[in-house]
Amino acid sequence: MEIKTEDYSVTYDNNSDMIVCEGSLLLNSSAEYAPILSLFNTAAEKQVKLLTLDVRKLEFLNSSGINTFTKFVVNVRKKQVLQLTAIGYGEIPWQVRFLKNLQRLMPTLVLKLE
Repeated sequence: MEIKTEDYSVTYDNNSDMIVCEGSLLLNSSAEYAPILSLFNTAAEKQVKLLTLDVRKLEFLNSSGINTFTKFVVNVRKKQVLQLTAIGYGEIPWQVRFLKNLQRLMPTLVLKLE
């Protein structure tokens, strides 16, 4: 599954059970983020035990995007059968803050900062 535009791409790879976000996610509203949230939730509905969210190539994320990721993490937390891992760069301050906030929402989230 993939959503791709000039500015960003969000891809779910069935083989690796990884969601990769790249580019600049600067959409205007939750409604515009709905297809991305749908992709996230569809990936979480697969019969996998481990799902990885990779934001290393994500350059920008606005508040509507943060809200979308938050909704996704809350949905995964409710399932209690899916282990979520998030990967980001430790040298990019906003990624560190963002991913640590997601971890606060879901304490079982495994955070990998490279």
